[in-house]
Amino acid sequence: MTDSTAPKLTYRQMCHNGAAILADAGITDAEYDSFALLEYITGMDRTAYILNGSKSVPEDIAERYDAVIDRRSSHIPLQHITGQAWFYGRGFNVNSDVLVPRQDTEVLVSEALKVINAKDSVLDMCTGSGCIIITLALEKKLGRALGADISEAALKVASGNREKLGADDVTFVKSNIFSDINVNDDELFDVIVSNPPYIATGEIETLTEEVRIHDPYIALDGLEDGLHFYREITQQSMNYIKSGGWLLYEIGCTQAHDVSDIMSEYGYSNIKVIKDLAGLDRVVMGQRL
Repeated sequence: MTDSTAPKLTYRQMCHNGAAILADAGITDAEYDSFALLEYITGMDRTAYILNGSKSVPEDIAERYDAVIDRRSSHIPLQHITGQAWFYGRGFNVNSDVLVPRQDTEVLVSEALKVINAKDSVLDMCTGSGCIIITLALEKKLGRALGADISEAALKVASGNREKLGADDVTFVKSNIFSDINVNDDELFDVIVSNPPYIATGEIETLTEEVRIHDPYIALDGLEDGLHFYREITQQSMNYIKSGGWLLYEIGCTQAHDVSDIMSEYGYSNIKVIKDLAGLDRVVMGQRL
């Protein structure tokens, strides 16, 4: 029988306990994740937490919170538990069929926006959740916005995000790189962006559990040296991009030199390397002249 005289757990104590459990499990951002899961379960934002943190937690809420803390402790990504990831100020639906949108990729979007003009035609290759092309379409009125991916499951997530965020002008297509991208000479793209798989096959086992186990393998594997898709996309892109158009890639932080060489080899000029907020190489971009 439950002791009715036992002190009740408060929201503040529950969140503190959750953070301790996550820290013991090796979760890097334990305090952030413990509160994010509290917010997910209760809808309580920071202000409400400050006002109500000393209140007792109902038993059903405590049980639900314990369950999600247990899932996060097993290194299931926070975003897979909540079903949402924030990217460029918007909430995108995510699951195990797509890469979780990351802050690093916002650098790619920011650089693309600098070269995109209103009414431009933009292709997002390896679109995944659709976060890149949807963001570009919502930030600027595009003439054509197309996202391509080989994964039907990923495209289902992307289509859901399009509807959720009201990006009605974005179209998605299943395509093995450019295999099903059909354009006439007057339909070439002004800008092509891509965050392709770029982890060398042999390095995937060294990644964190969150990435190695829970992100889709197909979205990680860049084959032998991690550069396969940069070669394929760059070579084929010359048939799909206008003269003066830009090709922009997110890259691994050690790949700037190699990707720059690939772009130069296939005819791109004005090649630039852009660093992320941590000072690491994150984007390579070049122009077809």
